[in-house]
Amino acid sequence: MNETLGFIGLGNMGQPIASNLIRAGYKLRVYNRTPGKAEPLVKQGAVLASRPAEVSERGGVVLTMLADDRAVEEVALRDPGFCERLAPGGVHVSMSTISPASSKELAEQHAQRGVAYVAAPVFGRPEAAAAGKLWICFSGPTDAKKRIQPIVDSVGQASFDFGENAEAANLVKLCGNFLIAAAIEAMAEAWTLAEKNGVDRVRVADMLTKTLFACPIYQGYGARIAQQQYEPAGFRLALGLKDVGLTLRTAAASEMPMPLGSLLHDRWLSAVAKGRADLDWTAAALGVAEDAGLLPAKSAQKS
Repeated sequence: MNETLGFIGLGNMGQPIASNLIRAGYKLRVYNRTPGKAEPLVKQGAVLASRPAEVSERGGVVLTMLADDRAVEEVALRDPGFCERLAPGGVHVSMSTISPASSKELAEQHAQRGVAYVAAPVFGRPEAAAAGKLWICFSGPTDAKKRIQPIVDSVGQASFDFGENAEAANLVKLCGNFLIAAAIEAMAEAWTLAEKNGVDRVRVADMLTKTLFACPIYQGYGARIAQQQYEPAGFRLALGLKDVGLTLRTAAASEMPMPLGSLLHDRWLSAVAKGRADLDWTAAALGVAEDAGLLPAKSAQKS
């Protein structure tokens, strides 16, 4: 392939996604706030830009994988050069987990500047990104989605189209992350109940995740929670708190009560307040052990 893509955001998820694009034959111009994180990609042939807008080219495609709404907006809205260099006919593919409201605004502002905006948030941890096994939900203008489909196929095992409203894919992503957070809380309570009553939590997790709950989320996260292995962080607890907060704000805006969401928000907020922001988001389970009067494993404590 001769097409050159722009890529902004080379964190735990961005770097393996960008690497897979290079392996698929795409040329990349990349930017990251910490330039050193781009070195592995530069060794693969990527060109490092000195500022975000420099990854864009007229009528081209730029992908962003950034931490939150503010980071995406600073790059794609507040820097006039971003859309100016992409227009006319360019496409911005946002793979970040951001609010539906922000996604809608980005789509509207991009359209006014002659750039198509496609929301394409992903499900999967860094190891899935490295293996090209992400699940991708996307939404936006039909022509732009057709154009980026080969790009999406290069980094994921399947993609799911949720229509032309850009905010739809971000809503789906928040729904998914809410369900994962709820599963983390449920498993933490179940495994802790077993431990509190003298039953090996690891054996309980092993049995239940091989039978009634034999699915990726319960199996992957269930083992981490049972064994209290919260480092290294595949998805930081602070980002989990951000996503639960986005879910609740979206629910409030649509007059949708989410009592379980409020419980999860308090659990994650408590964990961040105790200094666990940089642990894996499954470390919210430590709060359950504390509530039960059990001392968590020393290796899992970070407060």
